Formats: sequence, structure tokens, C-alpha cells
Amino acid sequence: MSTALYDDVSSGVLRRMKEGGFDFASFHPIEFYAIFPDEERARMATRNFRGESLHALVTERDDGAWHLQVSKVMYATHAGIGDFEHDLESVVIPLGGTLDGWGVTQEVKASRP
Repeated sequence: MSTALYDDVSSGVLRRMKEGGFDFASFHPIEFYAIFPDEERARMATRNFRGESLHALVTERDDGAWHLQVSKVMYATHAGIGDFEHDLESVVIPLGGTLDGWGVTQEVKASRP
């Protein structure tokens, strides 16, 4: 998948987040996803994503492939997300994996009656 397509998808998601009242002024754990054909390669990728604001998790999928989830605490900006996706892609692609998008949980504030 080309970087231009990721930019288009990210722009759309960020626009919908803004319309939904997302708090862009705060740090959030943003989840980035990749898929690998086997556990060994997925675990090899995790070695590149360790640190105070990073967490990596590898799980098996129902179809036998392996899912890598890298959580990075950061501001939800187009540039920041794009930069991290580029870094992730540079690790994932040589190991035979593919990127599978990103996401963030948006807190919904209860409205007062």
C-alpha cells in the first residue's frame, strides 16, 4: 500500500475525529497494526518498538497469520502518525509483513441533563 493512500485514509480518520470532538490537545495511546505470516517475524518486529511510550503485542489470528499491535503514546497529528507509520513500515515490509492501519480510542463524555 502506498504512502499516499495511507495519508488519504489518515486524513479522513483525523477529520472524522475532529468532527466527533476528539481531544487533540492531549496525549493518547495510538494503536498501529501489522500482519505477519508467522509468529517469528512478528516477534522480530517487536524488538524495534520498545520504550517508555511504546508497547508491542503479538497475537495469533483465526486465519493462522500473526497480528502485531504497537501502541505509541503521542499526540494524534497527521505528521506524527505518518512518521510512525513510515517507521513501522520500514521494519514490517522487510520481514514479510503488511501494515494494517491505526486507531485510537475516543473517550465519550457523558452529557449532563
